[in-house]
Amino acid sequence: MSTPAADIRVDDALVARLVETQHPDVAGPVTLIANGWDNAIYRLGDRLGVRLPRREVAAQLTLNEQRWLPELAGQVSVPIPVPERIGVPTPAYPWPWSILPWFDGSAATGLPVEDRGRLAVDLAAFVHELHEQAPPDAPHNPVRGVPLRSRETVFLERLATADLPDADRLRRLWERLVETPPWQGPPVWLHGDLHPGNLLVNASGALSAVIDFGDLTAGDPASDLAVAWLAFDPDVRTAFRDLIVDADNDTWLRAHGWALLLSTAFLVHSEPDSAMRAIGGHGLEQVLIDA
Repeated sequence: MSTPAADIRVDDALVARLVETQHPDVAGPVTLIANGWDNAIYRLGDRLGVRLPRREVAAQLTLNEQRWLPELAGQVSVPIPVPERIGVPTPAYPWPWSILPWFDGSAATGLPVEDRGRLAVDLAAFVHELHEQAPPDAPHNPVRGVPLRSRETVFLERLATADLPDADRLRRLWERLVETPPWQGPPVWLHGDLHPGNLLVNASGALSAVIDFGDLTAGDPASDLAVAWLAFDPDVRTAFRDLIVDADNDTWLRAHGWALLLSTAFLVHSEPDSAMRAIGGHGLEQVLIDA
């Protein structure tokens, strides 16, 4: 399976016209960087980027980022993509969009897994800062931060219909992990999509920014902590876990379950040879190592 088809065509000419019309003082050359699952990302000049929903379902996610990232930026010490300008719908483009800062660095997918020790330290600090109790009006996300049991149907359907390796072992592992007691604490802020593709690192392997808060929500911290399997090998994962001092054993068991769930999703729903498929393959390997 591949990423969903766009609900509207987004191209260079449209993006340039939107910027020139609504924010002419920052207008400049635009270059397509990525067409993701929900958004198209363009570079705008040297220091800015443009993020536009390519599907209607992502419009509310853009509003969530515009509403909450300015507040969360004061809570975390690593840069996050706080919108610098807000774009409004037009007859040519029906949804909100954002102009964001352009961060230096490259995705952690390009950093060898065995070299991610420094990233584990920085990411643990980010998670500690982010995972504070969220307000009652924090965005709701039906597929992140929720009880692991609520995702069982989709997981079992995936096992039944996709050609996944070690399917029997994956089923047995899921059956064990899904029995873990659910989160009993207050909902905490969650990035919602914490994986190596959304972590930028500098030349020394330090975390330089965390991007793509489209799945921003509140709930069980275990869904964010799945990054321990998506990003790291066993040694670095152990170091990362030791740094997350607030998470109890049940939280880590649920995180293991979330890593299993997300790894299979990335494998099933990503293009062959894509970075996301590689993340899913690595994650699946790691969850079975710890089975």
